[in-house]
Amino acid sequence: MLKLTTDQGREVTREAALLWSLLAVVDRRRQGSGRMVVMQSHEASDLAARHLANMGSRWAHVQAVGRLADALAAQGRVSNDVAAAAWLHDIGYAPELADTNFHPLDGAVYLQGLSVQANVVALVAHHTGAAYEAAERGLSGALAALPVPNPTDLEELNLLDLVIGPSGSPTSPSARLSEVLERYPTNDPVHRAVAVSRPVLLGGAEQARRRLRLTDEWPLSVTEGVFEA
Repeated sequence: MLKLTTDQGREVTREAALLWSLLAVVDRRRQGSGRMVVMQSHEASDLAARHLANMGSRWAHVQAVGRLADALAAQGRVSNDVAAAAWLHDIGYAPELADTNFHPLDGAVYLQGLSVQANVVALVAHHTGAAYEAAERGLSGALAALPVPNPTDLEELNLLDLVIGPSGSPTSPSARLSEVLERYPTNDPVHRAVAVSRPVLLGGAEQARRRLRLTDEWPLSVTEGVFEA
């Protein structure tokens, strides 16, 4: 029988309590409305922390994207769905959720199982050119089985993802995509997908920036209160 130390036991208990509290919210809302749960940003951040908090730079990236989205949502610039999806967009990287090892798909399937609202599931599934990478991986059919996102929300989520680097620092969409292309070899599905999708992603990011009335320097001009805990 596996034996846990006292500290390990406390951590397991804490994580179990968090998961059950989230599921309880889902159950209460489903019973009261008969519809899917509308997950709020603070609940999404708790769920993301449950799965990603021990993943170093991945968690730093997610936190920065989530905080940036929360700041825009507080100003009424982006929707609640975008803010929730910002926290959840990379949840499929969690080892315990990996099924296909394609994180947009794995994350979206997990969230769909929790009855999270369809648009958030769809945003996670399709974020940042996921359809192009799904085609490279032979997973287009599986992705097509998931909901389709609001296109405006998707452009805004993509912008948020593209202005935060892999370690949580602000950057530009062009620099972000260049970094991805440099990090992955040319025969990798990620590299091939980004090479094809780059013009579409950059165009969508620029449209979102103009629609949200953000400066060309944003978020490099953002300093205190957003990127730090």
